[in-house]
Amino acid sequence: MTAPLTPIPPNTDLPHRKIIRSWLTPLSEKSTLRAILLMIIDIALFIALIAGTIIFEPWWAKLICGLVCGFVIGRLFIIGHDACHHSLTPHRKLNKWLGRIAFLPSVSPYSLWDVGHNVVHHGYTNLKGMDFVWCPATTEEYAAMSKGRQFMERIYRSGWAPGLYYFIEIWWHRMMFPSKGYMGTQRKVFFWDGLLVSIFGVAWAALVIYFAVSTNQSIIGLLFFSWFLPLAFWFYMIGWVVNVQHTHTKVVWHDNKIEWAKAQPFVSTTVHLTFNFKFGALMHHILEHTAHHVDMSIPLYKLKSAQERLEEMLPERIVVQKFSWRWYFKTAKATKLYDYKNKQWLDFNGKPTGQVL
Repeated sequence: MTAPLTPIPPNTDLPHRKIIRSWLTPLSEKSTLRAILLMIIDIALFIALIAGTIIFEPWWAKLICGLVCGFVIGRLFIIGHDACHHSLTPHRKLNKWLGRIAFLPSVSPYSLWDVGHNVVHHGYTNLKGMDFVWCPATTEEYAAMSKGRQFMERIYRSGWAPGLYYFIEIWWHRMMFPSKGYMGTQRKVFFWDGLLVSIFGVAWAALVIYFAVSTNQSIIGLLFFSWFLPLAFWFYMIGWVVNVQHTHTKVVWHDNKIEWAKAQPFVSTTVHLTFNFKFGALMHHILEHTAHHVDMSIPLYKLKSAQERLEEMLPERIVVQKFSWRWYFKTAKATKLYDYKNKQWLDFNGKPTGQVL
């Protein structure tokens, strides 16, 4: 199979995934030195910002440091995410160790993220019954929910609570010592990775308490700025990122595996979100998401070029969205429930909110 010399017209069948991936193969080369340098920079930023929350006296300075620290936790998680895909460096064992280290500030167990993200989400993106991340319910499923569960669905999909969704539905239920109901397969490595990040989280809080006492600061106040706030920002950040990557009025969900496979879901189920001021680069290009789903082996530092190549070769095929808060909340309002037969988003009353795809 050889790559075509010209873009694929919008109204023709998509080529096989192997052909599409061949367009991106030259961009999959990895650099151990570059990966480690990126990680050292973000770890140094994390430590410096935590120190800032402790050293600075004005509350607003502590607040800024805590919020930016949460963002840096997100950057470290993105590096760990690459390591978990073995796209960070050419060395699998090194990737595993770098991934576990990068995941520590976000208190994320490496092996459980590997199963939930790499195996389930990437293996069955937007296939109901398999991919559980932001999977929309049908009208019938919503009607059968308890009043409490319906209330939580409304909160989650309000646009205001992506962090709460991720914290409860992903991190708590599926990553921190999950029960068999959420993780049928139980492995020793799941327990040890959960214990590792738990120890880190507790040690982090204990260190903050120590500095609060030694510097005569309020323990509760310093825990808020140095521990709770960075983690809360991180949970909101990851919940928001995962939502906007796969929730759009043009993004399709499926409940039939054969139909889903024919739809080439690695192209049709992801969103490339664009920003002003090169904000995407600050997030290690994680929002160049279509290219990542086409070929998970492409390192984060080459995703921008890969996405550009993909959009050049597949004009009008990829969902590209310029971000604005107006768009975000408009989309949240339009994507409550889903009609899998007609491929249409619905509101909580079962009324269509967008075009049939």
